[in-house]
Amino acid sequence: MALPLFDPAHDPGPDFTALLNREHGRVLPAPSENHVSVPHGTTVLALRFDGGVIMAGDRRATEGHSIAHRSMEKVFPADRYSAVAIAGSAGMAVEMVRLFQVQLEHYEKVEGVSLSLSGKANQLAQMVRAHLPLAMQGFVVVPLFCGFDVVEGTGRIFTYDAAGGHYEETDFQATGSGGRDARTTIKLGYRDNLSRAEAIELAVLALYEAADADSATGGPDLTRGIFPIVATVTKEGYSSVEESEIAERFEAAIERRRSLGGNAGGTLR
Repeated sequence: MALPLFDPAHDPGPDFTALLNREHGRVLPAPSENHVSVPHGTTVLALRFDGGVIMAGDRRATEGHSIAHRSMEKVFPADRYSAVAIAGSAGMAVEMVRLFQVQLEHYEKVEGVSLSLSGKANQLAQMVRAHLPLAMQGFVVVPLFCGFDVVEGTGRIFTYDAAGGHYEETDFQATGSGGRDARTTIKLGYRDNLSRAEAIELAVLALYEAADADSATGGPDLTRGIFPIVATVTKEGYSSVEESEIAERFEAAIERRRSLGGNAGGTLR
């Protein structure tokens, strides 16, 4: 199959979504007049540490007042040096992430170089903005984006609103239904130059506290062996944290809470 050819005035260049729109029509689904209940992803977070940035998300998806999924993945590699986490309408959010991944790969193949981290954040903002008609009907997708800036040599975090606005955060951020509780926990425990182990422990503690206060956020499920997804992005690239390490960090964080004489935030889910 031959590649499509365009005249200079209408060449989409390295923009993969523009190429799909030109060849196959609208990429993102059109607004619907009928409201339907769809699964929603809940709490995700990111925080900087001395080697880069940590991103984490719980595994629960809800549909109204019911649990739709107990082991949903909400943290994904965008490319080698960046990651994206999703909250909101689950199916649409996952499709947006997949398109974002292809867009970054397409740009690199066409241009011969990777997009800058700021450019990746801008590209994701355009996708969120294109989703606005559906967001106005309640199908909101709110991603969280982070990465390691190889030029500046540091981790960076970007948040979004439903209209496609994006904002760089200094040290940490959390979004989703349990985002406020997760942010409060991180704020109380955060300091500059956290080690990787300390950052992972703080991230899982934040998710644990969010799960204790927010019914839509899932905590560690010891019966089924389900734990939150945690990943790091450093100068070596994206890397998933082993589930065994996440379990150890949960145990350490909860034991520390108990040693302080408090009720460790309720019972484990």
